[in-house]
Amino acid sequence: MPLELKIKDRIAKIQVLSHDQRSYRVLIDGKEYSLDVLQVEKAVYSVLYKGKSINLEMVEGSSPNYYEVNTRRDHFQVEVIDPVTRYKSSAVSQSKDNDLIIEVPMPGRIVRVLVKEGDQIQEGETAVIVSAMKMESEYKAAVTGVVKNVFVKEGDTVDGGMILIELSPLKE
Repeated sequence: MPLELKIKDRIAKIQVLSHDQRSYRVLIDGKEYSLDVLQVEKAVYSVLYKGKSINLEMVEGSSPNYYEVNTRRDHFQVEVIDPVTRYKSSAVSQSKDNDLIIEVPMPGRIVRVLVKEGDQIQEGETAVIVSAMKMESEYKAAVTGVVKNVFVKEGDTVDGGMILIELSPLKE
């Protein structure tokens, strides 16, 4: 599952393609890297890339998903943004326009679509059921409105952050 790392003002998209003991193939912002990673002591890692070694100390920050990273020459903070964290943070800062979309925070499979385009839906009414990590979750309308677009059908596989349904405000 892809992750995002926020380092200062930069957000890097990272995906582990494969790993075998110490060898990792990763995709960082679309570019593939082969890395040799060894944990040399608690919270200290040696990363070998193209014959160059970088030692990293990763100290857990004051809140989950935050780390203080130290190298020989630099010090910076890193925030790991996984799909669940992205969902929680977007829910906190959600604007009224975002209430008009129903999206899934993590990859899964569409079990059931309960609405079709043109249907009226009430706030809190279930629009779609998604199976992810062996659990079924109901995704509900945040506002009363009319279903403008349905982007999925039963059996579809979806990625985290994907918009499932778009609503239009109910005209009074």
